[in-house]
Amino acid sequence: MPFVLKAVVAGLKEFPMLNTELDEEAEEVRYKEYYNIGIAVATDAGLMVPVVKNVDQKGILELASEVNELATKARNREISPAEMQDGTFTVTNFGAIGGEYATPIINHPETGILGLGAIEQRPVAEDGEVVAAETLPLSLSIDHRVIDGAEAAQFANTVIEYLEDPTLLLLES
Repeated sequence: MPFVLKAVVAGLKEFPMLNTELDEEAEEVRYKEYYNIGIAVATDAGLMVPVVKNVDQKGILELASEVNELATKARNREISPAEMQDGTFTVTNFGAIGGEYATPIINHPETGILGLGAIEQRPVAEDGEVVAAETLPLSLSIDHRVIDGAEAAQFANTVIEYLEDPTLLLLES
């Protein structure tokens, strides 16, 4: 999950429209200057979304530890309301329960959510041949009042590039 969070932040930096919220009353889009990523966690009490704050300022090991800590607190119902606030974008992993694709629901007031399917071997075309390769299905839901599908697809493609080659994340500032 830490590499996914870093890849998402890299994508958000390239496509800042996805790191926004729509203020309907003021009829304006508010850009966020920080990267607080919600992580959807299935619990006995239903879905909870703890928020990893300032993902762009943390290393992979620190993120791994924080994600595990927040997920455990959510599952044990020990999470505070403050630990579930101020998200700018959310990631959900329905692949952890065997799902391949889903339509993730945007966590209001955010503009988007990225769903991860199960990593499994699937048939892919490679050099004109069909071979088995591990793939990670992604499902992106966006608020079309704020962003159009073309820009969202570019964001998704950028995230995919970072996930396919995580060394690119080392070049991120």
